[in-house]
Amino acid sequence: METSDWRDCPRHGTPSQDELRAKRYNHAVKTQAEKAELLRKLHHGPEILVLANVNDCAGARIVEEAGFPAIATSSAGVAFSLGYADGQRVPREEMLAAVKRICRCVEVPVTADLESGYDDAAKTTAGMIEAGAVGLNLEDVEYGPGPSERLMEISKQVDKIATVRRTGDQLGVKVVINARTDLYLAEIGDAATRFEKLCERLRAYIAAGADCVFVPGIADEDLIRRFVQALKFPLNILAGPGSPAIKRLQELGVARVSLGSSITKATMGLTRRIVQEVRDKGTYESMAQGAFTWAEANRLFEK
Repeated sequence: METSDWRDCPRHGTPSQDELRAKRYNHAVKTQAEKAELLRKLHHGPEILVLANVNDCAGARIVEEAGFPAIATSSAGVAFSLGYADGQRVPREEMLAAVKRICRCVEVPVTADLESGYDDAAKTTAGMIEAGAVGLNLEDVEYGPGPSERLMEISKQVDKIATVRRTGDQLGVKVVINARTDLYLAEIGDAATRFEKLCERLRAYIAAGADCVFVPGIADEDLIRRFVQALKFPLNILAGPGSPAIKRLQELGVARVSLGSSITKATMGLTRRIVQEVRDKGTYESMAQGAFTWAEANRLFEK
């Protein structure tokens, strides 16, 4: 397809340069299966895959318009936006409904953070595909009633990953599986053996069919390099203040970087600053800092 083919058919208004850059990744992608393959290829491209996680359609459209080639949801962000605490407290149907709304308003591939996949990985995967997403984060944590959680047995998580893979294949979408483990984030087990135990888990998840492995909670360059060298497989890092810059993560061999719930929490912080200023000073300066105009916000959804 020539560049003019997609440049002449914008979804809304006049596309920005960043939006045109996003379309270079996606203009030839039509079906959900093709979007899944595109997302998978982005883990092996010349540039690191950066995912700015969102919790709603406005965030998704902003990320898409900024030129990112894919959208990721934040389970915590979606939970907070729907009135739930994080930790698989959002009912599956409500989580998938939020994912469906996001998929409906963007053209780029969407990967959904579905925590531990709930009680039925096959049902969750089928619902995710029906919602329009092509990838998912899958944690190896078993959530109990209330705030309790514990690390899942490796064999059980391997079976879950295999179920996700099989279900997607049966439905004609080779789902992109990002297998997550929180040994470092939650500081689980003996620090002296944590690296090897984590590698043992991730190698099992890779063998079961994962496309990428996710290790949140690490920011030390030497440790990141060790994981890259030990696994020789696409590695996802959770980044934020204190993490190496994107360029440096790429130099270290990281394939994918996520922002998690950071954007959601930053937005919540801005909301707090605005309402506190209105309450305490009766002024509105915080409200104007970086704010969209009505026209800019409306244009995101004009078709």
